[in-house]
Amino acid sequence: MSTSWIYLIAAILFEVSGTTCMKLSQGFTKIGPSILIVVFYGLCFTFLTFALKKLEVSVAYSVWAGLGTVLIAIIGIIWFRES
Repeated sequence: MSTSWIYLIAAILFEVSGTTCMKLSQGFTKIGPSILIVVFYGLCFTFLTFALKKLEVSVAYSVWAGLGTVLIAIIGIIWFRES
C-alpha cells in the first residue's frame, strides 16, 4: 500500500472523528468536542492534501466521501442509536 493511500485512510478517520465530535459538541455547547472538531478537520484536510500529491482527485475524493459517509452512518446507528 502506497503512502498516499495511508494518508487517505488517515484523512478519512480524522474526518469521521471530526463529524462524530460535531454530534458530541451538542451545538458547540461542550468545549472539548468543539475544539476537537477544528483539530480533526485540520488534520483531515492536511492528510487529504498529502494524499492528492499522488492520487487523482476524482479517486481520492470519491473514496474519502464514500467511506466517510458509510462510517458515519454506522457510528450513528450503533453509538448514537439513530435510525
